[in-house]
Amino acid sequence: MHKYLITSPEFYSDTKVVFAQRLQEQFQIHMPSFALYRDKTNPNYEILAAEFVAVCSHFEGMKCFLHRHVEMAKKLGANGVHLTSTQFGEIESAKALGLEVIISTHTHEEVLQAQILGADYVTYSPIFASPNKGEPKGVEDLRELLQKCKIKVFALGGIVEAWHVQTVEEAGAYGFASIRYFYR
Repeated sequence: MHKYLITSPEFYSDTKVVFAQRLQEQFQIHMPSFALYRDKTNPNYEILAAEFVAVCSHFEGMKCFLHRHVEMAKKLGANGVHLTSTQFGEIESAKALGLEVIISTHTHEEVLQAQILGADYVTYSPIFASPNKGEPKGVEDLRELLQKCKIKVFALGGIVEAWHVQTVEEAGAYGFASIRYFYR
């Protein structure tokens, strides 16, 4: 089961040194195979994104993704970009730059569209109850989706306990993505 650690500004500082230290600590504790720098409000996004890529590079086998910014992901040497559910049109350009692509999805149709357009992975959410994310889809819906698609699916949303991880693993998800699971 692949672990996908997603950062959140509430768990980090915008001070470069503190950010790197906290990130490295969480990587050492959890050893995720994928990590995403996500901060929608930071005016210094590129500075911390560069630090994020640098910290990721010290962890062998970890794939490093930046949120939304295709050109910046390429420029900073990230493995890929995690696109929002409004960025399906950018999958092709990201792939043309040699980036791996994860895209956020919320319906079976979006997952199948991402697969057709050549994304490498999707996050599918919310599986469990998660603040401000709407009605959870549940594990049975996740199982149904996994029978329809071939793309690698990260279950996302409300995954905060070990039993959540076990449940989505038993359903057949490629991995799980979370913010809160990694910062308890």
